[in-house]
Amino acid sequence: EIMTILICFHFNTYRNFKHYYLCYVKGYLKEYFPKAVSYNRFVELESRVAVQMALFLELFCFGECTGISFIDSTCIPVCHNKRIKRNKVFKGYAEIGKSTMGWFYGFKLHLICNEKGELINFMLTRANVDDRDENVFNRLTDNVLGKIYADKGYISQTLFSRLFSNGIHLVTGLKSNMKNRLMSIYDKIMLRKRSVIETINDELKNVCQIEHTRHRSIDNFATNLFAGLIAYNLLPKKPALNIEIIDKSRLIA
Repeated sequence: EIMTILICFHFNTYRNFKHYYLCYVKGYLKEYFPKAVSYNRFVELESRVAVQMALFLELFCFGECTGISFIDSTCIPVCHNKRIKRNKVFKGYAEIGKSTMGWFYGFKLHLICNEKGELINFMLTRANVDDRDENVFNRLTDNVLGKIYADKGYISQTLFSRLFSNGIHLVTGLKSNMKNRLMSIYDKIMLRKRSVIETINDELKNVCQIEHTRHRSIDNFATNLFAGLIAYNLLPKKPALNIEIIDKSRLIA
């Protein structure tokens, strides 16, 4: 019941969990949850289902790699920049990092998805971890093959060589100060379609509400993140590309 209530919260238009629980769950859904505990007790019980939600997400929600993957990271701030020094909840866990939107205090969510908009894998790191970190890529590309399309922040010859030796072709754009190189028309078109994962990041934050600054414990933060990722994977319609893969072996070559 705790997992169901948490996941359903991310399907609703409520932006405050307390209002959602007191007014919607204990009001309109009272017949489905007749023994619902008080709000304060529910918040205490949230952390008990963190492991179960992580297992449910990994075993039943992730999509399959089709040979075409998109990778990106998004910032997950946990408090306003003015309150960084006063934040005690995430002391020792969160760090200060910088994104395209500026400095923030919190974490980074690294995602990899296929062209259907289905999440293949994810990893949560501190905000100061580089997108090209070896441990991050080893975790994300565990069951990935074919081509991975990424932005210019993933440009690294070492990373490209390591992935290529494992049968994965990392395709990125070129910076203005880099020499031009040959790239197939297909790869150029697919790089322009990389916005699909940016749309996923937007839906996770604005629809599934994985980001807010009202967390009072690290366990409830993780539970909220897992619930948001599960809710996204259960959405009936996801941002996707209309691509038909004929032969996967051609993507590896």
